[in-house]
Amino acid sequence: MAMHTAKTTSFLIGSLHELQTWVRAHFPRLGVVLLLLVLAVWPDEVGQITRGLMHDAYVGVSVFVAATLLLVYGSERLFRFDLGDFLRQRTRLQIPIAALLGMSPGCAGAIVVTSAYSSGNVSLGALVAALTGTMGDAAFLLIATKPMAAAVLLPVSLVAGIVTGLVVDRFHKKHIAGRTTVSCDPRTLIGPIRRRDWLFALFAVPGLGLGLLDAFQVQLGPQMSFGALVLSLAGMVVLLLVWLVSPMGAVSNPSDPPLVRVVEETSFITIWVLGAYLAYGYVEAFSGLDIAALFAGVAVLMPLIGTLIGFIPGCGPQILVATLYINGLVPFSALVANSISNDGDALFPAIALNPRAALIATIYTSFPAIIVGYGFYFFLPGFMN
Repeated sequence: MAMHTAKTTSFLIGSLHELQTWVRAHFPRLGVVLLLLVLAVWPDEVGQITRGLMHDAYVGVSVFVAATLLLVYGSERLFRFDLGDFLRQRTRLQIPIAALLGMSPGCAGAIVVTSAYSSGNVSLGALVAALTGTMGDAAFLLIATKPMAAAVLLPVSLVAGIVTGLVVDRFHKKHIAGRTTVSCDPRTLIGPIRRRDWLFALFAVPGLGLGLLDAFQVQLGPQMSFGALVLSLAGMVVLLLVWLVSPMGAVSNPSDPPLVRVVEETSFITIWVLGAYLAYGYVEAFSGLDIAALFAGVAVLMPLIGTLIGFIPGCGPQILVATLYINGLVPFSALVANSISNDGDALFPAIALNPRAALIATIYTSFPAIIVGYGFYFFLPGFMN
């Protein structure tokens, strides 16, 4: 009896220790998820606004981002096309290929070029071309919600990347040595499809149908509207919980199944989109400020602001800029400047592998960002707005 009690006590202590370790590791995310859930069930206007914005973010953004990711990652798996090998085998076309890799939605292409530069396989111009061309995960968001704007912005970023890369190689020929002992691939390998991935798909498929109805402005009856709200909130909760326990930073591993990559990256993008939606919704509802008028008052600075935000590593801040554009709060010129300036999650491995080259490349990307951004602002002020 005493031995059984001792084993039970030891098991409870071990479980408690594991729980404490898990909470410490996930504490920031746990705090965010709990706050969002509390706001969603809060009575009166706060809860009503929160639930409405969660619904809008899910059916208006998340399900379309998931569909776009599935198309891209499914195609990669189906055709088994290795972009890294293709880059290494085309030395005379490195800059346009690097820019094309950067322009591809997500950060994987730019990370390939970053690793190749640190290994000495491509030039600094190719690195700059990739970082200039990339929009990171914000590209998925823009393609899913504003495909016409994406059809203009992505080619513009591609051309800007090629031109900037050629100029850099013309005047900066010396290779910048990096840290050879650092791993080139920080992307966590998750493994086979999990139950949470199927659960996500269970809500995402009808959610995509609701998103399409909403996009075509089909009016739903009271009962259908309530059902749509319940489904979208359930889907949003699934995404929040996936993000809470996710082992992934922000970039999925190409070796993972497409559905796993879709679920992980959709949850990451959604948390930033939802944050932007809620911040805007709360300010508009409770502060009395006219956000659109506020941004309009500093319109001439918006391309510069977009460029400066692009200096921040990671895709999160860039997703916020794209969300503001989608909601009509910032002009297309600011989005263009941010897209060219930002390096997405590719900047993290760049800093780890070669911090000096990462800094220089980031500075180089700011020049085309300002030039192209202000070009749209002054010569095409109402374009895509």
